[in-house]
This record gives sequence, structure tokens and C-alpha cells, in this order.
Amino acid sequence: MVLPILLYGNPILKKKATAINSDYPNLEQLIQNMWDTMVFAKGVGLAAPQIGLSIRLFVVDSMPYFEDKKEGSGIKKVFINAEIIKESGKPWNFEEGCLSIPGIHGEVERKSNVLIKYQDEQFNWHEEEFDDINARVIQHEYDHIEGVLFVEKISQVRKQLISRKLEKIKKGMHDAKYPVRQ
Repeated sequence: MVLPILLYGNPILKKKATAINSDYPNLEQLIQNMWDTMVFAKGVGLAAPQIGLSIRLFVVDSMPYFEDKKEGSGIKKVFINAEIIKESGKPWNFEEGCLSIPGIHGEVERKSNVLIKYQDEQFNWHEEEFDDINARVIQHEYDHIEGVLFVEKISQVRKQLISRKLEKIKKGMHDAKYPVRQ
């Protein structure tokens, strides 16, 4: 089921999310709904706070970035109770967007590698390193469970340029082609 995505300005998006355990109610259905929502909205990641749940859960599907490329491979994973252990590598800029901030993009500098510890849907622990676009998408979604939005990481000049658009989103004026709520 496609769920409405919270828009910029909702206080849940700025709150650090809490860990969950294996008895979290209807977790399997929640994860499926998050996949459905992300795909419908044409995203590559979605964090639980974006659908109104302040829990440490996000899904990532970076496969669309690799459809036309022979090198590299995308990931499709669920991350529960994730903790970034280390960000490393060369910093690089990339234009990011966010389903909670429709119509706005901005260049964000992130490190090229991330070492992350997380649980899968069966609550088994994993520690993995990801690079390039996979690392970037994970870092973006991880920021959501930490209460951080990508617009906080863009240049001051860009922030000034988009400030009016952000205010419009807060007031419900947006061009999202998927269900949203304030």
C-alpha cells in the first residue's frame, strides 16, 4: 500500500529516530508498504520518519542508477537500527533530492565510502562497506533517521535561493505526484 510522505516542515522529520526490536507490530507489512511507496514516488530510498514513524528503519534501492551502466552494481536492502561506523574516501558532490522536499535539488558533498552496521528484516546484524552512489543513498537515508535533511548540507547561497520554495512546501504548495501530508 502506498503511504503518504511527510513534507518539509513536519517536526517528525527533524527528530532522531528510536531503535526497534523484532516484536515491532506489523513490521513485514510496514516494510512492504515502504517499498510500494518508494517505487510509486520514483525514489531510490525511503526512511520511516518520512512516512510519520520515528523509528530507525529505511529502505534503499539504488538499482535505477545502474540500469544503463555495465560497471558497478546497485543494492536493494532494508536497514534496521543502522549505525554508521565510518565515512571515508574522497569527498564528492552530487545533486540530491528528497521525496519529503518535492521539486528541490541541491549539490551535497559526501564521502565516497560508508561502513555501516545494521540489522536486516530477520534482525540479523551485518557490517558492510558501500561506495559511490550506494554509499550516498545510504548516507542520505541515514540522515533521515538522525533528523537531518539534505537541505541542511547544501551551500548557504543555494539555501537562500530555495528558501521561498521551502516555505511554500511548508504551506502545502508543492508539485508532488504522490500522496503527501504536512
